Amino acid sequence: MTAKSARISSAPEPGRARVFVGLGANLGDARATLAAALDELRALAGAGAWRASSAWRSAPVDAGGPDFRNAVAGFDTALAPHALLDALQAIELRFGRERPYRNAPRTLDLDLLLYGVQGDDGGLAQADERLELPHPRAHLRAFVLEPLAELWPDGTIPGRGRVAALLAGVRAAGGQRIERLSD
Repeated sequence: MTAKSARISSAPEPGRARVFVGLGANLGDARATLAAALDELRALAGAGAWRASSAWRSAPVDAGGPDFRNAVAGFDTALAPHALLDALQAIELRFGRERPYRNAPRTLDLDLLLYGVQGDDGGLAQADERLELPHPRAHLRAFVLEPLAELWPDGTIPGRGRVAALLAGVRAAGGQRIERLSD
């Protein structure tokens, strides 16, 4: 799993929204799961723009269990935010995702990080009982920021700051073990 290109540069077509989705898995064959999940996300993108980051290995944050395998996908979709969330949760279920407790180890985790991205602007900021955009902890997590920076280094997460600056802060703070994988 390697990045298809350094960045997504073209604007989305009318009626479509640019999104970034975080992927993570730490149960079962995480490598195969992420590869298959990326195929499913690519299907959601249809003919629109599509990019996936490199694969990363990270230690669990605020949780126990084995290391995670992580990535970020950026693509254009015709789905509205809640419909996309429903589609992501359906993919998780197909891969055996269970939610026995907060931050439990998982076969697959798909997080809608950003929706409605326009150039370097991180798009929609909204919160309701089902969905908060941007993702409320994306700006704090190396396993989100490292792969996101591959695809969108000059981007700004609404209300939080530039991806590059946020990543520099997380790196400086330390405490989050992460490494880029070669496969």
